Amino acid sequence: MTEIVVTTAILGDIVTAALGEMVGDTVAVDVVMPPGADPHEFAPSARDAEAMENADVLVVNGLAAEGAMTDIIANVRDGGTDVFTVTDALRGRLIDGDPHVWLDPDAMATAVTAFADALVAATDLDRAAVERNVAVYVDELRALDESISTTLAPIPPSRRALVTDHDALAYFARRYGFTVNGTVISSVSTTAEASAADLETLAALIRDEGLPAIFVETSESDRLARAVADAAGGDVAVVRLFTGSLGAPGSGADTYIGAMLVNAERIAEALS
Repeated sequence: MTEIVVTTAILGDIVTAALGEMVGDTVAVDVVMPPGADPHEFAPSARDAEAMENADVLVVNGLAAEGAMTDIIANVRDGGTDVFTVTDALRGRLIDGDPHVWLDPDAMATAVTAFADALVAATDLDRAAVERNVAVYVDELRALDESISTTLAPIPPSRRALVTDHDALAYFARRYGFTVNGTVISSVSTTAEASAADLETLAALIRDEGLPAIFVETSESDRLARAVADAAGGDVAVVRLFTGSLGAPGSGADTYIGAMLVNAERIAEALS
């Protein structure tokens, strides 16, 4: 049995879905972070570190998305474990060190295809079986991309402006024709902080441009976003998105594909 350990809940679902019928037969997938955990803030246990060290293949996002796990990942790689880094497979498509590549399904289709090649090279798994299962999932990702575009189509160009709790939606914005006009925290990490002056400036921007919503990660507090919305005045909605992790079972956002569809529906509802 080939042991694959994956750092984040979103990547764990992607890897599990991509390998399809092989999971539980020739492959075991262990996910370190539970659904709802913020990758930037998650603190791994000693057991988590041991699982990563003992993996046949470790799958990570990269670009410091794993926060406190970064040193463990480096040690695992130095120890000789095969590490597949999603962002390394997307060079040339990255945005200023932003790790949130999973918010572009087309990019993830590319990464999953690269993962298949890396997995076969690192293990004795049957290439034909890996490629067959991965090809089915890549088709599902392509269909997801089309569904998101269709869901977002009613939003006019004048309303395709996003305000977020931190710099998480740049890849989504680039893929689907939006701009990110402001952030509560001007950082790709949720661990950064915003000053009172920053929040006042953002509230003024929202008020002046008539922006209708602030989009907030489900794994984070919406306290600052609500304060900004109140300061902006009017009817500014604070809308939760599954941008950092998956939802609970039965939420409709408990898979990567489900979470992305929910995100698209919520954005379309807020901006249409």
